[in-house]
Amino acid sequence: VSGRFVRASKYRHVYGQPTKRDLCYDNLHISNNAWDSNLINVNPKYLSVNWEASGGGAFAVIPLEERGKAPGIIPLFRGHTATVLDTDWNPFDDDVVASGSDDGKIGIWRVPDGFSIMVNPKEVTDVSPQTMLSGHKRKVGHLKFHPVAANVLVSSSADYTVQLWDIEQGKSKITLAHKDLVTGLDFNFDGSLLATTCRDKKIRIWDPRSGEVAVEGPGHSGAKISRLVWMGEHNRIATTGFSRMSDRQLAIWDASNIEAGPINGFQQLDSSAGVCMPFYDSGTDCLYLAGKGDGNIRYYEFEASTDSLYDLSEYKSTEPQRGIAVMPKRAIDVHANEVVRMYKTANDSMIEPISFIVPRRAETFQDDIYPDAPAGEPALTADEWFSGKSSNPKMISLKDVFEGNAPNVSVAIVSENKHEPKAETKVEQKVEQKVEQKVEQ
Repeated sequence: VSGRFVRASKYRHVYGQPTKRDLCYDNLHISNNAWDSNLINVNPKYLSVNWEASGGGAFAVIPLEERGKAPGIIPLFRGHTATVLDTDWNPFDDDVVASGSDDGKIGIWRVPDGFSIMVNPKEVTDVSPQTMLSGHKRKVGHLKFHPVAANVLVSSSADYTVQLWDIEQGKSKITLAHKDLVTGLDFNFDGSLLATTCRDKKIRIWDPRSGEVAVEGPGHSGAKISRLVWMGEHNRIATTGFSRMSDRQLAIWDASNIEAGPINGFQQLDSSAGVCMPFYDSGTDCLYLAGKGDGNIRYYEFEASTDSLYDLSEYKSTEPQRGIAVMPKRAIDVHANEVVRMYKTANDSMIEPISFIVPRRAETFQDDIYPDAPAGEPALTADEWFSGKSSNPKMISLKDVFEGNAPNVSVAIVSENKHEPKAETKVEQKVEQKVEQKVEQ
């Protein structure tokens, strides 16, 4: 990572703006389960929160406008028989959320019309799942919806597998077997590749539809958990993990050449014990790292032309976070020059929004900091994707959002400096070679 010398960047002065306490989400019972997930998730309408609940597992859904102190008893999303470990919102239907649990099941839920947590305690009615997906033999720890195809969900489990589901059919279509516990997973920009980190200290890039590992190599050498995030449109992934001496590390990898080791080596961050949760903002090419158990969020700018990460700054607070969620880009405040909005847990009882803002006067739309963003509409059906079709995500212009117009939707065009075409074909060639070898055998 390059040091703090002055370089021309529109994001050099980005700062994190916390929310006043009375506008946060308070009096919550956030799960204190030790499983490593992000605990909470968010979309333009709701927060989902792993809940500390008696009598089986549950999670809460909080409408974003219902700020302040939650009632002592609220309606919960109940249906699992053990603790809920992770949730993810359907990117193409803001009322649908998936949950993974210690009971080995995946719940698919629809938030009822007019749902509110501000109800009379005597009239609280819990929400039941639309469907429960069975297929994993042990707990389901991580979930991720596909970024392009409707109703495609990926899950990882303590049975050492990753499964890809068609949630409309309620079927697991593909199983990717690992040698140990999967600790992180993420799709690339068009959802044609899936990256995983694993407790066996390997990083794998899968062609999920062939069930083949396209590329793999050794990751962080420490015994603790490693996480990863795909860096937007680039053929790069960022990982966080630990060294053998238990220092926290950050690394950037060429997704078509993991075995070559990290580009520019492993960067030592500090010696804190908590996992670093990585998040990537594609619009600004900025990487955010939120440490579990500390109150800090570091952020960096990625320069694709030189494969360099530049230190921007660090948001510091005295209240440590265990969970973080990031708002989809289509719902940020473009009138306030907000580029990222995070939601962090505090004291296991509160969720606080933090706006990351580019300081500048903004009477007009700032097109240089707001490229097109994912539209929240699928470009493919599940059937199309599972049968081999690929597409870039559908995008909207944030200028339309700024001006209050109905957004114009178009399929993303990936620009040439994104490392993509060359690296993509390299990965595809490796997959084809492996498939051919299998056929020959």
